[in-house]
Amino acid sequence: MTLTIRRLLAGTALATGLSAGLALPAMADETIDITIVNGHPPIFLWVKHLTESFIPAVDAALEGSGYAINWTEAYGGTLAGVGGELEAIENGLAEIGSVPTVFMPNQLPLQNVTYNTPFGPSSAQMVMSAMEVLYDTIPAMGESWHTYDTEYLGGGFALDNYILMTNFPVTSIDDLAGHRIAAPGPAVNWLEGTGAVGVAGNLTTYYNDLQTGVFDGVIVFATAAAPARLQEVAPYVTVTDFGAQSAGGIVANQTWLADQPEVVQNALRAGAAAYQAGYLEEQSARVTAAMAAIAPDADHLHTLAPEERARWAAALPDVAGTWAAATDAAGLPATEVLNAYVATLQAAGADLGRDWSMR
Repeated sequence: MTLTIRRLLAGTALATGLSAGLALPAMADETIDITIVNGHPPIFLWVKHLTESFIPAVDAALEGSGYAINWTEAYGGTLAGVGGELEAIENGLAEIGSVPTVFMPNQLPLQNVTYNTPFGPSSAQMVMSAMEVLYDTIPAMGESWHTYDTEYLGGGFALDNYILMTNFPVTSIDDLAGHRIAAPGPAVNWLEGTGAVGVAGNLTTYYNDLQTGVFDGVIVFATAAAPARLQEVAPYVTVTDFGAQSAGGIVANQTWLADQPEVVQNALRAGAAAYQAGYLEEQSARVTAAMAAIAPDADHLHTLAPEERARWAAALPDVAGTWAAATDAAGLPATEVLNAYVATLQAAGADLGRDWSMR
């Protein structure tokens, strides 16, 4: 719901209350202006639930506190493009945002541990639970945001099981030779050793680039592929089970946040928790329908056999080890994060195509 609509509804409620002679609730003593940003449009769940889960939960937590929020929602490139959210928050253009860390492998490498351990669990809930363990036990996870004057509030979101969509049929990695395949950020590494040519891309351009032949396929996830109608330009779906991936979270400008009353800070963190819960619940409900939309018949759907999935995972270079060594050298505890992440998944009984740990 846009700010204008909310104001109109609020005005209507005020008029109705006065005409009925009803007592109105006390007005907040202080209203705080907050701009919230994400570069993707609201058709995607991680943006949709800013409006549907995060904002209502924050407002509810502040009821009776004497504080209220005047929200400005800036999505779909209106304030920052995809990958530009962190800079917008750091520079004070927005106070809060849902930041897609997948597009920031250099700025926030620790947050990209899942993208450097492909063929992990398909459960987004399992991935997010493991990531929360990392945030709870490894201080550098939260501290790494501080480099950009930002503070992690919670609300981590994971993208559902990544798959392959192409304009040609794929039943094994041998079919990929010579084809240009787009993938987000560090997921390009998942194509090394397969014969495919990896190209960096994102959801905002996938459809047009597939349509115009810039590339022949994309690594994507079902709940985004369906609303983006990617099946129209990449009708062949291969369930590779690359795994669900931690892709971002809700952060605030750190300097701004420190100036806010404790009750407001607590409300924002409560909102982030509600955002994650709402997001995961709807995501789970949408996966089956999304898969039916993008792969409506057996001619357009192929699931890799377990041995072929293991073959693909084994064909990759040591993606995790290379990432960990480079990130360790930059002064961040990537090896600790990597080992803790894999150990947490193994303890939870995750199906891993390859053990990427360095223990």
